[in-house]
Amino acid sequence: MDSSPQMLLNVWREVSRHIRIDESVTRVMPLLSPGLPLDTLLVRHVDLARTSLETVAAVLVRPDQASGGAKTQCSPEDLDRIVAWCREGHLLRAGDRPIQKQLPGLLPADLAGHFLVAPLNGSEGMLGVLALRARPSVDFGEEHEALVRDLVDPFTVALENDHRVRELISLREAVEADNRSLLSRLGRHDITDSVIGAETGLKEVMEHIDLVAPSDAPVLILGETGSGKEVVARTIHTRSRRAAKPFLRVNCGAIPSELVDSELFGHERGSFTGAVGDRKGWFERADGGTLFLDECGELPLAAQVRLLRILQDGQFERVGGERPRHVDVRIVAATHRDLESMVAEGRFRQDLWYRLAVFPVHLPPLRDRLSDIPALAAYFTLRAVKRLGLPPLAPTVEDIDLLVDYPWPGNVREFAAVIERAAILGVGKRLEIARALGSPGRLSSPTPLPRREEASAAEPSLPTLDQAMARHIQYALSRTKGRIEGPDGAAARLAINPHTLRSRMRKLGIDWRSYRAKGSD
Repeated sequence: MDSSPQMLLNVWREVSRHIRIDESVTRVMPLLSPGLPLDTLLVRHVDLARTSLETVAAVLVRPDQASGGAKTQCSPEDLDRIVAWCREGHLLRAGDRPIQKQLPGLLPADLAGHFLVAPLNGSEGMLGVLALRARPSVDFGEEHEALVRDLVDPFTVALENDHRVRELISLREAVEADNRSLLSRLGRHDITDSVIGAETGLKEVMEHIDLVAPSDAPVLILGETGSGKEVVARTIHTRSRRAAKPFLRVNCGAIPSELVDSELFGHERGSFTGAVGDRKGWFERADGGTLFLDECGELPLAAQVRLLRILQDGQFERVGGERPRHVDVRIVAATHRDLESMVAEGRFRQDLWYRLAVFPVHLPPLRDRLSDIPALAAYFTLRAVKRLGLPPLAPTVEDIDLLVDYPWPGNVREFAAVIERAAILGVGKRLEIARALGSPGRLSSPTPLPRREEASAAEPSLPTLDQAMARHIQYALSRTKGRIEGPDGAAARLAINPHTLRSRMRKLGIDWRSYRAKGSD
């Protein structure tokens, strides 16, 4: 029978719309049913490297029948015969037994019936097979071969598109794996091999790390923002039996709530709008290694339930998936929040808290380990001059004194930024620590606030905007005893970024030190 031009046009349209061949075949199958007594449609890829044929798309009219198997392993001789048949371009129309006898492995072993089989020869040497099985008690006739010959070109294009997509996904995953490995090696070399303060301010922390690192017990690192929780997590990983496996960091607070499940556990293609392919989540990517859940206190309650299941039995399901998956991942979590208070308030699951806090590690803030500041100053100065391409520099005694006197609300992260800023301001000649810290001696004089008894009747009764802002900031600093960052700092109370607050304080001539000295005045 001659194929309908409109039907072929519709087939080409569906093939052009979808890059995945299983989607194309699913849409094409109903278009073929009027002209062919179809029961099953298969597309198989000839994998020369693995000497096998893999079913990459299958549509069954009767879903209760055998699916056609995923892969058929062939001997080299059988594969050579299949390749030769593909390149000759001849169609086969026969029962499953004659076809299997002539070309073993061409069809899945679990499918029986009458077949019409066509080779698919790609433009770049890619080979495949289009296999159609007739309905029970019906055989394909010569009149059906013309239609199938017209289908060879669109199905070849569909198979080539699918093959390219698979190659791109494979390459992307390989690049991601290489990047994770490289970042892991860089992290171990640049940071964890030499923990600054390991023999002084962090001595107790390092003792705890030595105790817990060899085990697979979950670790919860507690400490203020910027205190070095990721460095501690990497140190735990590098001293564990998982050191050769991935170390991946996830900032739980940076993931939108609607994407938490997809990011952590992955998703199946079509599970939601925009899910155009299967995607591994962070747990699958970290399999065999360590997953660092930074800011775990930001996880929504629904995600906390699924995290608890992984901690209990190592199992999870992808979004949109039904098959349980198993991973072997060591969890290291960290937070600057008071999780015990969050548990009491119902914002963090108590059972998850017990699971994560098997071995808590309390990381002291930088202001409580001032003995580490000289070593930190030397380390970050060396790092800054290397990054900026400056001549060698070293902090002076006066520089160290200024650094020790500062309370470091932003901890080590702020410390590193101050040193780099000081190196830039010093233009390669010295470290401008005073200017980098915003020393009051280098700022403009404070804007005086008017006294009521001095205000004349001719003057306006309201203060200027700068004066009102200065008074408001000063009040906040008095309440927080000079503390700027942190959940109880002035920035949080004023609902402003700490860096923005410091900038305005410098402009207005406000010195936080006086409020630290005054205590609660």
